[in-house]
Amino acid sequence: MDISIIGLGYVGAVCSACMAKNGHSVIGVDVNQTKLDLINQGKSPIVEKDLDALILDAVKDGRLKATSDIKNAVLESDISIICVGTPSYSNGGLDLDYVRKVCEEVGNAMKQKNRRHIVVMRSTVLPGTAYDLAIPTLEKASGLKVNEGFGYVSNPEFLRESTAVYDFFNPPKTVIGASCQQDGDQIASLYTDLPAPIIRVDIPTAEMVKYTDNAWHAVKVTFANEIGNLAKEQGIDGQKVMEIFCMDKKLNLSPYYFRPGFAFGGSCLPKDVRAINYKAMHLDLKTPLLNSLLNSNADQIRRAYQMIKATRKRKVGLLGLSFKAGTDDLRESPLVELAEMLIGKGFDLRVYDRNVHLASLTGGNRDYILNHIPHISNLLREHIEDVIEHAEVLVVGHNTDEITTKVEPLIRQDTHHIIDLVRITDQTSTDKYQGICW
Repeated sequence: MDISIIGLGYVGAVCSACMAKNGHSVIGVDVNQTKLDLINQGKSPIVEKDLDALILDAVKDGRLKATSDIKNAVLESDISIICVGTPSYSNGGLDLDYVRKVCEEVGNAMKQKNRRHIVVMRSTVLPGTAYDLAIPTLEKASGLKVNEGFGYVSNPEFLRESTAVYDFFNPPKTVIGASCQQDGDQIASLYTDLPAPIIRVDIPTAEMVKYTDNAWHAVKVTFANEIGNLAKEQGIDGQKVMEIFCMDKKLNLSPYYFRPGFAFGGSCLPKDVRAINYKAMHLDLKTPLLNSLLNSNADQIRRAYQMIKATRKRKVGLLGLSFKAGTDDLRESPLVELAEMLIGKGFDLRVYDRNVHLASLTGGNRDYILNHIPHISNLLREHIEDVIEHAEVLVVGHNTDEITTKVEPLIRQDTHHIIDLVRITDQTSTDKYQGICW
């Protein structure tokens, strides 16, 4: 394909060389004359393993050239890939001036084209940038409409400095969010030979993925450092601890626990997070990440309450009470906390949990429900139908076959307000059905 790549910084330079290596004809565009001269001489404008050789070969073979003329680059290509910088303002917001200016220039050039052009956003931009800034700017400058006169695709990059060339040819995934199917197909064809899944999503999801990745990477570094600091202060080798931690691919390094939904609870997580923070305090160590966990968890419970409150209905049915399905353990259950909030605010509450019946509870759970939450025990019902019949708002706290079977028809019939904390259906949120994180 004929491709123009606008912005020859780290991402743009690497993508230009790698796409040229794959046989495409690439025009690199930048305002920096030094970068242009270096590339046209077959040299890399950045220090990056293997990039010099790729650029030299591409320039010699006539597959790569660099220019400051964005108009001609657009006219001579079928696809323009935007790789300009999106630096931070002092308040953390993104400076999108470069993105806006490039979209204006690309749009002006598209006015003079007699064939369809696809604009690809590879720069890291926040969700909403496509529909709030990039596409409107392109439409205004070109006089064309997205999907009719031109295409728009969000295609975030996952390149690490110092291994960027390797990462281009060996990505963990390729994410494509396209304004229409045919444009997504054309951009996907650029990556069909790479050993990674091609994931097709809507544009805002594609924009969000890169930020999710980077935030998680920052959490990993911070988490490891806080654990390492705690270990060192107790005479323990923090790197050895994390080495053992990483051996667990079932829970620690896996998709497990990575399903957005309701708060954590039970006999282990809240207690142990409190304990490790208590230990850090006594060691006079600051562990802001670990110290934030319980506050964030409590906020998720409050979020569920606010969603219920927003329905303006008073009769509530809570499906699930133990801290997770398949157990009768009520200790530090976030559903118990949610129930107590609702009772305290005067909601007319009924509760169903097939594993929590006073007659069958023994030991600690029986003592807990009788002595700590007797007001909730009076609201328990033996049959799920009783709770459904009572409720104007159903709160789904457990994902069980019984609950799904009863509630999914209600979602389709639109008979109740339903607040889903566990995702029992693929239904997207509506006025009557709300997922807590979807």
